[in-house]
This record gives sequence, structure tokens and C-alpha cells, in this order.
Amino acid sequence: MTRTLDRRHVLRHLAAAATLASGPILAQPVRRLVLGQSAPTTGAAAQLGIQMNQGAKLHFDAVNAQGGVNGQPIELRLLDDGYEPDRCRANTDTFIRDDVLSLFGYVGTPTTLAALPLVNDARVPLFAPFTGAQALREPFSRQVFHVRASYFDETALIVRQLTHLGLKKIAVFRQNDSYGQAGLDGVTRALSAQGLAPTVVGLVERNSVDVAAAVQAIVAKQPDAVVQISAYKSCAAFIRAARQAGYGGTFYNVSFVGTQALADELGKEGRGVMISQVMPYPFSTAAGISRDYLDAAKRAGDQHKPNYSGMEGFIAARVFVEGLKRAGRAVTRDTLIGALESIQRLDLGGFHVGFGPRNHVGSSFVDLTMLTEDGRVRR
Repeated sequence: MTRTLDRRHVLRHLAAAATLASGPILAQPVRRLVLGQSAPTTGAAAQLGIQMNQGAKLHFDAVNAQGGVNGQPIELRLLDDGYEPDRCRANTDTFIRDDVLSLFGYVGTPTTLAALPLVNDARVPLFAPFTGAQALREPFSRQVFHVRASYFDETALIVRQLTHLGLKKIAVFRQNDSYGQAGLDGVTRALSAQGLAPTVVGLVERNSVDVAAAVQAIVAKQPDAVVQISAYKSCAAFIRAARQAGYGGTFYNVSFVGTQALADELGKEGRGVMISQVMPYPFSTAAGISRDYLDAAKRAGDQHKPNYSGMEGFIAARVFVEGLKRAGRAVTRDTLIGALESIQRLDLGGFHVGFGPRNHVGSSFVDLTMLTEDGRVRR
């Protein structure tokens, strides 16, 4: 009898020890799907980064509230680069050393181009950069995925609109960097197809509003229209100064200008300013994707005012989550790329995105809008 009791005593101790040993394994935290975003949150392009990030988080936060993707929450880490290439490259190096799953929603051509060699060397996905530059599309990179149309698409639409109206003296006001050059290349390409060329080109430095020389050069030629390839603060400064100098032509901008930010900068002076868009109209419930975005923005309260940059972030997040779902719980950088490439005919509710093994440009959608004097955007 004593021997039996001793044996039971020993077995109880062994069971307790086994429970203690297994405890830490059972209590391991759920893996987080960490994404890195380098974007301006300070400086002359700050609203672009802030709005893009806010739009993405509308969807990521909603997904996390439902338990994440395949039981794993998404964490979007944002580092400010001030729209400066060197800072973006440093941020990218930090993300790669931190072993993020993917990079997401970078903002700007010169900044994203500075990060591209690191992206390719580390073979880390870079999803939905907020830029339409051809240099990020050609040559093809397996790591980079775009959800927006190119600057070639946008400038082709602008030039087509202008020449259809009989306006052929077209000037370009551009940022003096790779973004401005990409836009100028698009305008020149579109004009060349009709036997035309830019009438005059004026320059402004990145993160600067010193537009005096550009205004003098362009106004002197009295073009029919000015196509602007810069961010909202410099474009607003140019519009004001050109008008004060007596210019009465039309101003056209590509989407990267930041539609809402430009409208806020110009106020009543924004009347009649044209902007090409690569995202659905974010102020109407006519399309399913717009309804989803506006519903998400409403749930966020005063934290997010609907705008085109926010819509771009929201759509990018929607498509990225679809890729995560397809990649499965044991997702890696490589399997994520393969999963994203399997998204070939995704209808988000009136906005379609599709990729493939040799096609990482998800959309060619372009539209034209106009600012009104009360700060709204009209299609």
C-alpha cells in the first residue's frame, strides 16, 4: 500500500513538472505581420504621407479588430522621411534590418528610387508606392507592385484633353528631381505623338516654394496651359504667383500633387484648377469601393477626412490583405510575392486590380477632376 501511494505521489510531481515546462511554449505571442512605410509626415509634402497612412490604417485596423489575417494582426510601422531620398534610404535599411515582412505605401519618386536598390538586394516586397514614375516600373522588379496608373497614363490624358480643346501651347512647371523629370517625360511623350513639344519648362527645387524664376520663364511665353509636376505647396505658390503676374491660362496637375492638400492651400484661388486622378472618386457612394471607404472614414470620426490620398491608402491595404490571405498563415516574403501575383481580376467594387508573374502594375485607371472655389473636388 505504501509503495502504491509513493508511486502516485511521484506521478503527480512529474505531471506538474511537465505542465510547467510546457507553459512558456503555449504562451508564445501571436506572430504579427509587420510592414514598413517610409513617407513624409513633416515638411512640404507632409499631408501626402499622413493621408496615405491614415487611409491604409482604416482597413488594417478593421481587419485587426476581426482577428487579423489568418489569425495574425497587421502592424504598419511609419517612419518620417521628410520627402528626402537619403532619409528614405536610411528608413528602408532600418526596416530590412528589423526583418519586416514587406514595405508598403512609400510616398514619392525620388525617395522610392533611393530605396529601390536595397529592396532588390534584400528581396523584400515593396507594395503600392505612391508614385507613377516609369523608372519604378521599367526595368521590371519582382519585388515592386503598383496599384496606381503611371504618370505616362496621367499626362497622356491631360495632353489629350488640352489638344482636344485646341490648346497646343503647353508649358511644364516641374520639380527639379526624378519625379519632375518623370512627369516631363510623360508630357513630352504625349505631345510628341501629335507633333508638338513643351513650350517652356520652369523648375522648382524639392521641398521649396521658391517659384519666382519659373513664373518669370513661363508667364513670358503666355502658354495656353501649364502642366504642374510637383507637390501641393510649390504648385499652390506657382499658381498664385503666376496669376499675380497676369497669367490667365489653365493649370493641370498630376495626382501626386495631393488633391485635398492643394485645395486647402489655395482656398478660393483653387477654382478651375485641374487634377488627374488614378483612384476612384472618394466623395460619392456611387461605387462600392467608395462606399466602403466612406463608411470606414465615418467610423474613424474626425480622425480622417475623405480624400484621394486616403482612398489610395485604403485600396492599397485592401489589395495587400487579399495577398496575405492567399499566402496563408506561414507567409514569407517569397510566398507573399507569389500570392500577390495570383491576384489577376480583383473587383473591389468598381475598381479593378490585377497582377501576374511579369505584370506588377495593377491598374491603368485615370480620371480628370477640377477644384471649385469652395474647396471641393468636382468630376
